[in-house]
Amino acid sequence: MARPHEDHLWALVHTERAALAEDLVGLDAEQWRHGTLCGRWDVEDIVAHLTAAASLNRWQWVRSMLGARFRPDVHNQRRMLEHRGASPADTLARFRGVVGSCTAPSGHTAAYLGEVVVHAQDIRRPLGLLRTPSAATLTPVADFFARRDFAVNSRSAVAGLRLHADDGPFRAGDGALVTGSPLALLMSMAGRTPYLDELAGPGVATLRARLEGAPQA
Repeated sequence: MARPHEDHLWALVHTERAALAEDLVGLDAEQWRHGTLCGRWDVEDIVAHLTAAASLNRWQWVRSMLGARFRPDVHNQRRMLEHRGASPADTLARFRGVVGSCTAPSGHTAAYLGEVVVHAQDIRRPLGLLRTPSAATLTPVADFFARRDFAVNSRSAVAGLRLHADDGPFRAGDGALVTGSPLALLMSMAGRTPYLDELAGPGVATLRARLEGAPQA
């Protein structure tokens, strides 16, 4: 049985998935093909990836990674194509079907909340869609990202830096100060360099130097 904290995090995951699905309803064909902050993937690719992420339990993930010879990019590409529909409408319908899913390869629920938050912003920012998750949603993800490298090398990126959210409770690390909104700090930890422009403090230059040219996950 899930602990109350995990239940709370899953509820946040479901809320963020539902919010993204609503943002996607009115997209036209050109917008579905639009570039994102996630490397070569377009909007529909990311939506299919999120469907895949909500559909794989631990053993399915292990089998997929074995088949990909433990190459995450190969695994992600195969699973994304598997869950991409015949049309954007079909892809969106598949995503809506997993909005309430609690399926995941591991118990790192904060990381899976982070996956939805980060990829939603990967889509929203290039399209000019305005939605910022609450500090209550962003804080557990930022805490997790600052503590460890998981799907992204977030802990390594901010090692030796002191992070301070200017409109939320998130605090982490020691060293040169980096301040900004919880969303800008989280997205920067996830390697999304456009958000660096929203940060301030003497540690920003170090963080920028570490992130520039880093691949997006």
